[in-house]
Amino acid sequence: MRVNRISRARRHAALGVSVVALAAGVTTGAGPAAAQPKAATAAAAECSSAYKIEQKLSSGTTWSMCWRYDGKAGLVLEDIAYQPKGEAAPIKVLNSARLGQIHVPYDDGSVEYDDLTGFGFAQGLMNLDPGECPGGTIKKVKVPDSWDPDQSDVSGLCTTTRSRGHAYRMQGDSANKVYQAQGKDLLVYSVNQVGWYEYMTEWRFQDDGTITMNLGATGSLSYYDYDAGDGRGWPIGKGPRAQATSHSHNAFWRLDFALDGSSKNRVEQYDSTVTAAAPGQQAPSTKTTRTPVTKELAGDAKSYRWWRVVSAVGKNKDWHPRSYEIVPGPSTKYPGRSFTKHDVYFTEYNECEQFASNNPGNCGAGAGKSVDKWVDGQTLTHPVVWMNVGFHHIARDEDQQPMPVHWQGFSIAPRDVTAMNPLTPAELVGQNGQWTPGS
Repeated sequence: MRVNRISRARRHAALGVSVVALAAGVTTGAGPAAAQPKAATAAAAECSSAYKIEQKLSSGTTWSMCWRYDGKAGLVLEDIAYQPKGEAAPIKVLNSARLGQIHVPYDDGSVEYDDLTGFGFAQGLMNLDPGECPGGTIKKVKVPDSWDPDQSDVSGLCTTTRSRGHAYRMQGDSANKVYQAQGKDLLVYSVNQVGWYEYMTEWRFQDDGTITMNLGATGSLSYYDYDAGDGRGWPIGKGPRAQATSHSHNAFWRLDFALDGSSKNRVEQYDSTVTAAAPGQQAPSTKTTRTPVTKELAGDAKSYRWWRVVSAVGKNKDWHPRSYEIVPGPSTKYPGRSFTKHDVYFTEYNECEQFASNNPGNCGAGAGKSVDKWVDGQTLTHPVVWMNVGFHHIARDEDQQPMPVHWQGFSIAPRDVTAMNPLTPAELVGQNGQWTPGS
Protein backbone atom coordinates (compact mmCIF):
# COMPACT_ATOMS: atom_id res chain seq x y z
CA MET A 1 0.00 0.00 0.00
CA ARG A 2 1.17 3.54 -0.71
CA VAL A 3 -0.73 5.67 1.75
CA ASN A 4 0.30 7.95 4.58
CA ARG A 5 -0.82 11.28 5.91
CA ILE A 6 -2.54 11.87 2.57
CA SER A 7 -5.99 10.39 2.99
CA ARG A 8 -7.39 7.59 0.87
CA ALA A 9 -9.85 10.09 -0.58
CA ARG A 10 -6.96 12.22 -1.74
CA ARG A 11 -5.25 9.18 -3.17
CA HIS A 12 -8.27 8.34 -5.30
CA ALA A 13 -8.57 11.97 -6.31
CA ALA A 14 -4.93 11.97 -7.36
CA LEU A 15 -5.40 8.85 -9.45
CA GLY A 16 -8.32 10.49 -11.21
CA VAL A 17 -6.72 13.84 -11.92
CA SER A 18 -7.48 14.94 -15.46
CA VAL A 19 -5.31 16.90 -17.84
CA VAL A 20 -5.83 20.52 -16.84
CA ALA A 21 -5.03 23.95 -18.13
CA LEU A 22 -1.72 25.37 -17.02
CA ALA A 23 -1.49 27.87 -14.22
CA ALA A 24 -1.15 31.54 -15.05
CA GLY A 25 2.15 32.83 -16.29
CA VAL A 26 2.34 31.11 -19.69
CA THR A 27 5.10 32.71 -21.71
CA THR A 28 6.04 33.20 -25.32
CA GLY A 29 9.39 32.34 -26.86
CA ALA A 30 11.96 34.88 -27.86
CA GLY A 31 12.86 35.61 -31.45
CA PRO A 32 15.83 34.28 -33.45
CA ALA A 33 19.38 35.22 -32.58
CA ALA A 34 21.23 37.99 -34.26
CA ALA A 35 24.02 37.37 -36.74
CA GLN A 36 27.02 35.82 -35.05
CA PRO A 37 29.48 36.03 -33.43
CA LYS A 38 27.49 38.83 -31.83
CA ALA A 39 25.72 37.94 -28.62
CA ALA A 40 22.41 36.18 -29.12
CA THR A 41 19.25 38.25 -28.75
CA ALA A 42 17.26 35.58 -26.96
CA ALA A 43 16.93 36.97 -23.76
CA ALA A 44 14.36 38.59 -21.70
CA ALA A 45 11.74 36.17 -20.52
CA GLU A 46 8.33 37.50 -21.51
CA CYS A 47 6.23 36.92 -18.42
CA SER A 48 4.77 39.02 -15.65
CA SER A 49 6.96 39.89 -12.69
CA ALA A 50 5.15 37.35 -10.50
CA TYR A 51 6.31 34.55 -12.79
CA LYS A 52 9.78 35.84 -13.61
CA ILE A 53 13.01 34.75 -11.95
CA GLU A 54 16.06 36.91 -12.57
CA GLN A 55 19.22 36.80 -10.51
CA LYS A 56 22.56 38.49 -10.98
CA LEU A 57 25.17 36.52 -9.06
CA SER A 58 28.07 38.21 -7.29
CA SER A 59 30.48 36.95 -9.96
CA GLY A 60 28.66 38.98 -12.63
CA THR A 61 26.58 36.21 -14.24
CA THR A 62 22.84 36.76 -14.65
CA TRP A 63 20.25 33.99 -15.07
CA SER A 64 16.69 34.75 -16.14
CA MET A 65 13.65 32.57 -16.77
CA CYS A 66 9.89 32.28 -16.37
CA TRP A 67 8.11 29.69 -14.25
CA ARG A 68 4.67 28.15 -14.23
CA TYR A 69 3.05 25.23 -12.46
CA ASP A 70 1.59 22.32 -14.40
CA GLY A 71 -1.20 20.09 -13.09
CA LYS A 72 0.91 16.95 -13.65
CA ALA A 73 4.58 17.92 -14.12
CA GLY A 74 4.66 20.42 -11.27
CA LEU A 75 7.28 23.16 -11.64
CA VAL A 76 8.10 24.11 -15.25
CA LEU A 77 10.90 26.56 -16.11
CA GLU A 78 10.75 28.34 -19.47
CA ASP A 79 12.74 30.81 -21.57
CA ILE A 80 15.92 30.10 -19.63
CA ALA A 81 18.71 32.53 -20.53
CA TYR A 82 22.29 32.99 -19.34
CA GLN A 83 24.32 36.22 -19.47
CA PRO A 84 27.90 35.99 -18.22
CA LYS A 85 29.96 39.11 -17.78
CA GLY A 86 31.42 40.32 -21.05
CA GLU A 87 28.38 39.32 -23.12
CA ALA A 88 26.27 42.22 -24.37
CA ALA A 89 22.99 40.32 -24.16
CA PRO A 90 21.61 37.17 -22.56
CA ILE A 91 22.10 33.87 -24.39
CA LYS A 92 19.00 31.72 -24.49
CA VAL A 93 19.57 28.08 -23.54
CA LEU A 94 16.21 26.31 -23.16
CA ASN A 95 12.61 26.79 -24.21
CA SER A 96 11.54 24.69 -21.23
CA ALA A 97 12.86 22.31 -18.59
CA ARG A 98 10.92 20.07 -16.21
CA LEU A 99 10.51 16.59 -14.84
CA GLY A 100 9.25 14.06 -17.39
CA GLN A 101 8.24 11.24 -15.00
CA ILE A 102 9.08 9.47 -11.76
CA HIS A 103 8.57 5.74 -12.30
CA VAL A 104 8.61 3.61 -9.13
CA PRO A 105 8.45 -0.21 -9.54
CA TYR A 106 8.68 -2.44 -6.45
CA ASP A 107 11.14 -5.35 -6.42
CA ASP A 108 8.51 -7.94 -5.52
CA GLY A 109 6.49 -7.11 -8.64
CA SER A 110 3.44 -6.22 -6.60
CA VAL A 111 3.03 -2.69 -7.90
CA GLU A 112 4.59 0.17 -9.85
CA TYR A 113 3.73 3.85 -9.96
CA ASP A 114 4.01 6.73 -12.41
CA ASP A 115 4.07 9.49 -9.84
CA LEU A 116 3.59 12.46 -12.17
CA THR A 117 0.74 11.15 -14.30
CA GLY A 118 -0.82 8.59 -11.97
CA PHE A 119 -0.38 9.61 -8.36
CA GLY A 120 -0.99 13.34 -7.94
CA PHE A 121 2.62 14.56 -7.77
CA ALA A 122 1.66 18.14 -8.66
CA GLN A 123 -1.21 18.26 -6.15
CA GLY A 124 1.22 17.28 -3.38
CA LEU A 125 3.11 20.59 -3.48
CA MET A 126 4.23 21.44 0.05
CA ASN A 127 4.40 24.76 1.88
CA LEU A 128 8.01 25.71 2.61
CA ASP A 129 9.20 27.08 5.91
CA PRO A 130 11.32 30.28 5.66
CA GLY A 131 14.22 28.33 7.15
CA GLU A 132 14.20 26.08 4.06
CA CYS A 133 14.95 29.03 1.78
CA PRO A 134 17.75 30.90 3.59
CA GLY A 135 18.41 34.32 2.14
CA GLY A 136 15.87 33.77 -0.62
CA THR A 137 12.25 34.29 -1.58
CA ILE A 138 9.34 31.86 -1.30
CA LYS A 139 6.77 32.38 -4.03
CA LYS A 140 3.06 31.56 -3.94
CA VAL A 141 1.98 28.84 -6.35
CA LYS A 142 -1.61 28.21 -7.44
CA VAL A 143 -1.96 24.42 -7.72
CA PRO A 144 -4.29 23.21 -10.51
CA ASP A 145 -6.87 20.63 -9.42
CA SER A 146 -5.91 21.12 -5.80
CA TRP A 147 -7.26 18.46 -3.45
CA ASP A 148 -8.57 21.30 -1.31
CA PRO A 149 -9.78 24.18 -3.54
CA ASP A 150 -9.84 26.48 -0.51
CA GLN A 151 -6.10 25.91 -0.04
CA SER A 152 -4.88 25.90 -3.63
CA ASP A 153 -2.37 28.71 -3.04
CA VAL A 154 0.80 27.14 -1.68
CA SER A 155 3.99 28.91 -0.56
CA GLY A 156 5.95 26.29 -2.44
CA LEU A 157 8.68 27.75 -4.67
CA CYS A 158 12.05 28.84 -3.28
CA THR A 159 14.57 30.96 -5.17
CA THR A 160 17.85 31.71 -3.44
CA THR A 161 21.61 31.74 -3.97
CA ARG A 162 24.24 29.39 -2.62
CA SER A 163 28.02 29.03 -2.66
CA ARG A 164 29.39 25.83 -4.17
CA GLY A 165 33.08 26.09 -3.28
CA HIS A 166 35.96 26.71 -5.65
CA ALA A 167 35.07 27.75 -9.17
CA TYR A 168 38.77 27.67 -10.04
CA ARG A 169 42.24 28.00 -8.56
CA MET A 170 45.48 28.70 -10.43
CA GLN A 171 48.90 29.49 -9.04
CA GLY A 172 49.99 31.16 -12.26
CA ASP A 173 53.52 31.32 -13.58
CA SER A 174 54.98 32.59 -10.31
CA ALA A 175 54.54 31.77 -6.66
CA ASN A 176 53.43 35.27 -5.65
CA LYS A 177 50.01 35.26 -7.34
CA VAL A 178 47.04 32.97 -6.77
CA TYR A 179 43.93 33.26 -8.92
CA GLN A 180 40.91 31.74 -7.19
CA ALA A 181 37.17 32.31 -7.04
CA GLN A 182 34.33 30.83 -5.08
CA GLY A 183 31.45 29.74 -7.30
CA LYS A 184 27.88 30.98 -6.86
CA ASP A 185 24.62 29.31 -7.86
CA LEU A 186 21.02 30.38 -8.30
CA LEU A 187 18.94 27.66 -6.63
CA VAL A 188 15.28 27.08 -7.60
CA TYR A 189 13.39 24.29 -5.87
CA SER A 190 10.05 22.91 -4.69
CA VAL A 191 8.91 19.92 -2.58
CA ASN A 192 6.10 17.55 -3.56
CA GLN A 193 4.68 14.81 -1.34
CA VAL A 194 3.68 11.51 -2.94
CA GLY A 195 2.67 8.81 -0.50
CA TRP A 196 5.33 8.56 2.16
CA TYR A 197 7.97 10.24 0.01
CA GLU A 198 8.71 13.93 -0.26
CA TYR A 199 10.44 14.76 -3.53
CA MET A 200 12.74 17.78 -3.71
CA THR A 201 12.93 19.08 -7.29
CA GLU A 202 16.08 21.18 -7.44
CA TRP A 203 17.55 23.29 -10.25
CA ARG A 204 21.02 24.82 -9.84
CA PHE A 205 22.11 27.54 -12.25
CA GLN A 206 25.84 28.08 -11.85
CA ASP A 207 27.73 31.27 -12.59
CA ASP A 208 29.89 29.34 -15.10
CA GLY A 209 26.82 28.48 -17.21
CA THR A 210 26.27 24.91 -15.97
CA ILE A 211 22.73 23.79 -15.10
CA THR A 212 22.31 20.87 -12.69
CA MET A 213 18.98 19.07 -12.27
CA ASN A 214 18.49 17.02 -9.11
CA LEU A 215 15.66 14.99 -7.64
CA GLY A 216 15.97 14.29 -3.93
CA ALA A 217 13.80 11.74 -2.13
CA THR A 218 13.21 12.14 1.60
CA GLY A 219 10.30 11.84 4.04
CA SER A 220 9.54 8.38 5.43
CA LEU A 221 9.65 4.72 4.59
CA SER A 222 6.17 3.26 4.31
CA TYR A 223 5.50 0.95 7.24
CA TYR A 224 2.78 -0.70 5.15
CA ASP A 225 5.65 -2.15 3.11
CA TYR A 226 7.52 -3.73 6.04
CA ASP A 227 6.60 -7.15 4.73
CA ALA A 228 9.45 -8.16 2.42
CA GLY A 229 9.86 -11.71 3.66
CA ASP A 230 10.75 -13.08 0.24
CA GLY A 231 14.41 -12.05 0.25
CA ARG A 232 13.83 -8.83 -1.72
CA GLY A 233 13.86 -6.45 1.23
CA TRP A 234 16.09 -5.32 4.07
CA PRO A 235 15.47 -5.65 7.82
CA ILE A 236 15.30 -2.24 9.50
CA GLY A 237 13.68 -3.17 12.83
CA LYS A 238 14.91 -5.26 15.74
CA GLY A 239 16.52 -8.44 14.45
CA PRO A 240 14.89 -9.69 11.22
CA ARG A 241 11.65 -7.78 11.73
CA ALA A 242 10.16 -5.01 9.57
CA GLN A 243 11.81 -5.82 6.25
CA ALA A 244 11.31 -2.80 3.98
CA THR A 245 10.43 -3.60 0.38
CA SER A 246 13.13 -2.57 -2.09
CA HIS A 247 12.14 -0.52 -5.12
CA SER A 248 13.49 1.74 -7.86
CA HIS A 249 13.11 5.44 -8.57
CA ASN A 250 13.50 6.06 -12.30
CA ALA A 251 13.50 9.82 -12.80
CA PHE A 252 13.10 11.42 -16.22
CA TRP A 253 13.72 15.04 -17.20
CA ARG A 254 12.44 16.68 -20.38
CA LEU A 255 14.58 19.46 -21.91
CA ASP A 256 13.50 21.51 -24.92
CA PHE A 257 16.63 23.33 -26.11
CA ALA A 258 16.60 26.72 -27.85
CA LEU A 259 20.24 27.74 -28.08
CA ASP A 260 20.61 31.35 -29.20
CA GLY A 261 16.82 31.59 -29.40
CA SER A 262 16.33 28.91 -32.07
CA SER A 263 14.78 25.47 -31.60
CA LYS A 264 16.62 24.19 -34.68
CA ASN A 265 19.53 22.63 -32.84
CA ARG A 266 21.85 19.79 -33.83
CA VAL A 267 22.78 16.74 -31.75
CA GLU A 268 26.23 15.16 -31.87
CA GLN A 269 27.63 12.01 -30.26
CA TYR A 270 31.31 11.62 -29.43
CA ASP A 271 33.10 8.31 -28.86
CA SER A 272 36.76 7.80 -28.05
CA THR A 273 38.83 4.68 -28.70
CA VAL A 274 42.02 3.92 -26.80
CA THR A 275 44.68 1.93 -28.67
CA ALA A 276 47.67 0.24 -27.06
CA ALA A 277 50.97 2.05 -27.34
CA ALA A 278 52.71 1.47 -30.66
CA PRO A 279 56.44 0.88 -30.88
CA GLY A 280 58.21 4.10 -30.05
CA GLN A 281 55.24 5.61 -28.21
CA GLN A 282 55.37 6.25 -24.49
CA ALA A 283 51.64 5.77 -23.90
CA PRO A 284 48.47 4.45 -25.55
CA SER A 285 46.82 6.77 -28.08
CA THR A 286 43.22 7.98 -28.04
CA LYS A 287 41.11 8.98 -31.03
CA THR A 288 37.76 10.75 -30.67
CA THR A 289 35.11 10.49 -33.38
CA ARG A 290 32.12 12.78 -33.90
CA THR A 291 28.86 11.26 -35.15
CA PRO A 292 26.01 13.61 -36.12
CA VAL A 293 22.71 12.36 -34.67
CA THR A 294 20.34 13.23 -37.47
CA LYS A 295 17.52 10.81 -36.57
CA GLU A 296 15.73 10.14 -33.31
CA LEU A 297 17.90 8.10 -30.95
CA ALA A 298 17.64 5.96 -27.82
CA GLY A 299 21.16 6.34 -26.44
CA ASP A 300 23.20 4.47 -23.86
CA ALA A 301 25.92 6.08 -21.79
CA LYS A 302 29.25 4.30 -21.66
CA SER A 303 32.87 5.07 -20.97
CA TYR A 304 34.35 7.58 -23.42
CA ARG A 305 30.95 8.57 -24.86
CA TRP A 306 29.15 11.89 -24.58
CA TRP A 307 26.59 14.02 -26.41
CA ARG A 308 26.12 17.69 -27.04
CA VAL A 309 23.31 19.89 -28.37
CA VAL A 310 24.70 22.47 -30.82
CA SER A 311 23.30 25.85 -31.82
CA ALA A 312 22.39 26.10 -35.49
CA VAL A 313 22.54 29.90 -35.50
CA GLY A 314 24.94 31.17 -32.84
CA LYS A 315 28.71 31.28 -32.37
CA ASN A 316 30.92 32.63 -29.62
CA LYS A 317 33.52 35.37 -30.08
CA ASP A 318 36.02 32.78 -31.30
CA TRP A 319 33.58 31.83 -34.07
CA HIS A 320 32.91 28.40 -32.54
CA PRO A 321 29.32 27.09 -32.52
CA ARG A 322 27.74 27.34 -29.10
CA SER A 323 26.64 24.07 -27.51
CA TYR A 324 25.71 22.37 -24.25
CA GLU A 325 27.19 19.02 -23.27
CA ILE A 326 25.08 16.44 -21.44
CA VAL A 327 26.83 15.25 -18.29
CA PRO A 328 25.10 12.12 -16.88
CA GLY A 329 25.09 11.51 -13.16
CA PRO A 330 25.40 8.12 -11.41
CA SER A 331 22.55 5.86 -12.44
CA THR A 332 21.23 2.36 -11.89
CA LYS A 333 19.46 1.64 -15.14
CA TYR A 334 16.27 -0.36 -14.57
CA PRO A 335 15.83 -3.07 -17.25
CA GLY A 336 12.27 -4.02 -16.37
CA ARG A 337 10.44 -1.69 -18.75
CA SER A 338 11.19 -0.74 -22.34
CA PHE A 339 11.23 3.00 -21.60
CA THR A 340 13.84 2.63 -18.80
CA LYS A 341 16.32 0.57 -20.82
CA HIS A 342 18.17 3.60 -22.21
CA ASP A 343 19.89 6.55 -20.56
CA VAL A 344 18.90 9.31 -22.96
CA TYR A 345 16.36 9.78 -25.74
CA PHE A 346 16.48 12.40 -28.48
CA THR A 347 13.05 12.85 -30.04
CA GLU A 348 11.63 15.30 -32.53
CA TYR A 349 9.39 17.84 -30.82
CA ASN A 350 5.76 16.82 -30.66
CA GLU A 351 3.39 18.82 -28.47
CA CYS A 352 1.57 15.72 -27.24
CA GLU A 353 4.75 13.91 -26.11
CA GLN A 354 4.91 15.24 -22.56
CA PHE A 355 5.70 12.36 -20.19
CA ALA A 356 8.18 9.50 -20.51
CA SER A 357 5.63 6.87 -19.43
CA ASN A 358 1.88 6.73 -18.96
CA ASN A 359 1.68 9.77 -21.25
CA PRO A 360 -1.90 11.10 -21.11
CA GLY A 361 -1.86 12.81 -24.49
CA ASN A 362 -3.30 11.24 -27.63
CA CYS A 363 -0.34 11.19 -30.00
CA GLY A 364 -2.12 9.30 -32.75
CA ALA A 365 -2.53 5.69 -33.78
CA GLY A 366 0.46 3.51 -32.94
CA ALA A 367 2.38 6.28 -31.18
CA GLY A 368 2.45 4.55 -27.82
CA LYS A 369 2.36 5.97 -24.31
CA SER A 370 6.09 6.05 -23.50
CA VAL A 371 9.20 7.77 -24.83
CA ASP A 372 10.75 4.64 -26.35
CA LYS A 373 7.78 4.35 -28.72
CA TRP A 374 8.43 7.84 -30.08
CA VAL A 375 11.90 6.98 -31.38
CA ASP A 376 10.72 5.95 -34.82
CA GLY A 377 13.23 7.39 -37.27
CA GLN A 378 12.07 10.99 -37.61
CA THR A 379 14.67 13.53 -38.67
CA LEU A 380 15.79 15.74 -35.80
CA THR A 381 15.22 19.42 -36.54
CA HIS A 382 13.80 20.44 -33.15
CA PRO A 383 15.29 17.89 -30.74
CA VAL A 384 13.88 17.26 -27.27
CA VAL A 385 16.17 15.56 -24.73
CA TRP A 386 14.80 13.01 -22.25
CA MET A 387 17.27 12.01 -19.54
CA ASN A 388 16.70 8.86 -17.47
CA VAL A 389 18.53 8.52 -14.13
CA GLY A 390 17.75 5.51 -11.96
CA PHE A 391 18.22 4.78 -8.26
CA HIS A 392 17.66 1.35 -6.69
CA HIS A 393 16.54 1.94 -3.14
CA ILE A 394 17.43 -0.89 -0.78
CA ALA A 395 16.50 0.55 2.61
CA ARG A 396 18.94 0.72 5.53
CA ASP A 397 18.60 1.33 9.26
CA GLU A 398 19.69 4.94 8.76
CA ASP A 399 16.66 5.61 6.54
CA GLN A 400 14.53 6.15 9.64
CA GLN A 401 13.37 8.56 10.90
CA PRO A 402 13.12 10.85 8.91
CA MET A 403 14.82 9.46 5.83
CA PRO A 404 17.97 11.33 4.71
CA VAL A 405 17.74 12.80 1.21
CA HIS A 406 19.07 10.56 -1.56
CA TRP A 407 19.82 12.44 -4.78
CA GLN A 408 19.80 11.54 -8.46
CA GLY A 409 20.32 13.85 -11.39
CA PHE A 410 22.60 15.18 -14.13
CA SER A 411 23.99 18.39 -15.61
CA ILE A 412 24.29 20.23 -18.87
CA ALA A 413 27.57 22.12 -19.20
CA PRO A 414 28.40 24.94 -21.63
CA ARG A 415 30.82 23.96 -24.38
CA ASP A 416 32.06 26.95 -26.40
CA VAL A 417 29.18 29.15 -25.25
CA THR A 418 31.77 31.81 -24.39
CA ALA A 419 35.25 32.26 -25.87
CA MET A 420 36.90 31.84 -22.47
CA ASN A 421 35.98 30.85 -18.93
CA PRO A 422 33.09 33.22 -18.14
CA LEU A 423 34.67 33.83 -14.72
CA THR A 424 38.14 34.71 -16.09
CA PRO A 425 39.78 37.47 -14.03
CA ALA A 426 40.54 40.68 -15.88
CA GLU A 427 44.32 40.14 -15.73
CA LEU A 428 44.03 36.93 -17.80
CA VAL A 429 41.63 37.93 -20.57
CA GLY A 430 44.50 38.15 -23.05
CA GLN A 431 45.39 34.49 -22.65
CA ASN A 432 42.99 33.12 -25.25
CA GLY A 433 44.54 30.45 -27.45
CA GLN A 434 48.24 31.13 -27.99
CA TRP A 435 49.71 33.32 -25.28
CA THR A 436 52.96 34.19 -23.61
CA PRO A 437 53.66 34.62 -19.90
CA GLY A 438 52.64 38.10 -18.79
CA SER A 439 50.17 38.63 -21.66
